[in-house]
Amino acid sequence: MPTHAPDTLETERLVLRRWREDDRAPFARMNADPRVMEHFPAPLTAEESGQAVDRIEAHFTERGFGLCAAELRETREFIGFIGLSRPRLVAHFTPCVEIGWRLASDYWGRGLATEGAGEMLRYGFEHLALDEIVSFTVAANLRSRRVMEKLGMIRDSADDFDDPGLPPGHPMRRHVLYRLKGREWRRGLAE
Repeated sequence: MPTHAPDTLETERLVLRRWREDDRAPFARMNADPRVMEHFPAPLTAEESGQAVDRIEAHFTERGFGLCAAELRETREFIGFIGLSRPRLVAHFTPCVEIGWRLASDYWGRGLATEGAGEMLRYGFEHLALDEIVSFTVAANLRSRRVMEKLGMIRDSADDFDDPGLPPGHPMRRHVLYRLKGREWRRGLAE
């Protein structure tokens, strides 16, 4: 099985691909939007957003997969990212592969995150032969939690954890963890 992502993955409405230089400006605008960054400690500056793209591309180079730039198939418009990564976080469930997404708020409520993440799960289980994929977020991030649940991911409250990068008492410190085993994903396809 290949250990690296193809240049693009496609769904009915999305193209998931490597990043281009012209993605940086819309990504910076998205990361400066308080609605998009509601469940993060703060919106990102343009410089911080560019550094995030650099880290994402370095992950692709090092691991062969990563957080893909997401664009609409119909218009080729950049709308955010959806993909797989190995988080730098140190917690009881790491090392792991995490599925994540962040879309510009104009594209919320259309099922695009679920559609793209479903394709990334397929890629992770079928092509990377992963045993498990996790996802985590701030406990209050109900939109992302609904996507995780639609994907068939399961939360066990015993897995919830505090983000060690945030100080005790910070309102975003508590995170929920969702998991999906490859065998459970395959069973879901068969049903």
